[in-house]
Amino acid sequence: MAVKIRLTRMGAKKAPFYRIVATDSRKARDGMYIEQIGYYDPTKEPAVVKIDADIAKKWLGYGAQPTETVRNLFKAHGIIEK
Repeated sequence: MAVKIRLTRMGAKKAPFYRIVATDSRKARDGMYIEQIGYYDPTKEPAVVKIDADIAKKWLGYGAQPTETVRNLFKAHGIIEK
């Protein structure tokens, strides 16, 4: 099972926010996930990001691959080195 750390879309039409989740790469974008790591709300000014660093590092240690957007969020919060 290939695990990815990616965003899943939540919220209303034209008012999205995203959960950062660890999920099987074969599942749908908004499908079932293994564990929630945090959330990202780009509609606020400035954007609100909350990440549980311990859970994120655990999944990275297991070999989960973050998507490009999640990798950038992790770098901004010091979970992955720049």
